[in-house]
Formats: sequence, C-alpha cells, structure tokens
Amino acid sequence: MPGPIYDITSLRDRSPVFRDRRHAGAVLAERLEALRGSAAIVLAIPAGGVPVAAEIAHRLGFPLDVAVVSKILLPWTTEAGFGAVAFDGTVWVDQEAVQRHALKRDEVERCTAQARAKVERRVGALRGERPFPTLAGRTTILVDDGIAAGSTLRTAISALRARGASDIVVAVPTGHSESVQRIAALADAVYCANIRGGYGFAVADAFEAWEDVDEATVRASLNPDKALP
Repeated sequence: MPGPIYDITSLRDRSPVFRDRRHAGAVLAERLEALRGSAAIVLAIPAGGVPVAAEIAHRLGFPLDVAVVSKILLPWTTEAGFGAVAFDGTVWVDQEAVQRHALKRDEVERCTAQARAKVERRVGALRGERPFPTLAGRTTILVDDGIAAGSTLRTAISALRARGASDIVVAVPTGHSESVQRIAALADAVYCANIRGGYGFAVADAFEAWEDVDEATVRASLNPDKALP
C-alpha cells in the first residue's frame, strides 16, 4: 500500500515558493516536527539535497549523513537521465526511456558505467572510511532537492531497504505530481511541500535562488561526528 503524501495545499502548482534550498529545508523541518526526539537519521542525496537535509537535521537535532546516488545520464545531455546507480551498486534502468530514446545496449552500458564511476568517486570523497549508519529500528529521512522523474529516489530507496531500513520517509521541497505518487508507492511516507503538475516541470522553478552545489559545499555541510555508526 502506498505511503501517505503530505504537501502544503497553499503551495500546490505555484512557483517559485522557496527563497533557496535552506529555506526549503526549514519549511520541511516544520512539517517533520512530530519526529523530533526520535532516533531518526537524515540521509541526503548529494549534491543538491545536502543543503536541504542539513537544515532539517540542524533544526530537529538529527544526525546527518549522505546516500550517494547518481542519475544515468542520456549520452547527449548533462541533465536528463534514464535510471540511476546507488552507493551500494544498486542499478535501476527505465526500460521505457531506453526504448523511447532508441538507446543501444552499448550506450546503456557505457552510461551506466559512467554513473557508477561518479558514485564511487563521491562515496570516497564524502564518506571515506566511515561505516554506513545503522538503519534498522529507526526512521530514515531521505532528502533530495526535488522529484522530477524520480529515478534517483527510487534507486536510493531500494538500496536503503537492502541496508535494513524499514521506515523510510522521503522529504523533498518540490515534486511532479505523478512522480510523487510513484515514490509514495515505495516509501512509508512522502513530505513534498510544493507539488506541481503539467508539462515542463523543473525542480529549479520552485526556488527564487538556484545554483549548482559543489562538493566543497557538501563537505562543509556534513558533520561526520553526527553520523552515528
């Protein structure tokens, strides 16, 4: 049974609605207030999810860590993808997208290998030798800066389930209505403040200030001392 979806009615189909990612994290923290005092952990999908997650973790007093996932990009773009690779090697490929774009097998394999290499590099840069946190028996709050197609989140959820996560709450500032529904079918709950429908959805449209997040910013946002073993 799909998990419940919690949005903010007054923000539906509006843009922009957040000043920046930190503001979005503050809004989500208010919605997650009932979890304060629990053993929850916040896992951010880098890079864009980290500033959002850091604000949630700071305001609610939760440990913060990362779940590295990367889209498998189409050969001709640096934005659109057709699947994702997670930190543990979990791979999800959207076969409908493969057929729609007439991708050949060697193209799929090459693009998947590139995504895997990016994930391995980021895991080394952001996690180093730190063990992955224990997820069993606690709520895992999985954070990204938005849901477009949803490939990174669905792959992350699969990887976290394999790690023993039994209660996964997805928290994102914005998302396309259809993709939010698909993620809700995999998660235990979805908190998405700004749900929008229609064509031409872009995560960036929900923010007044939007910029790429580099790995230096990600490292500065993470506090390894709060990442519980």
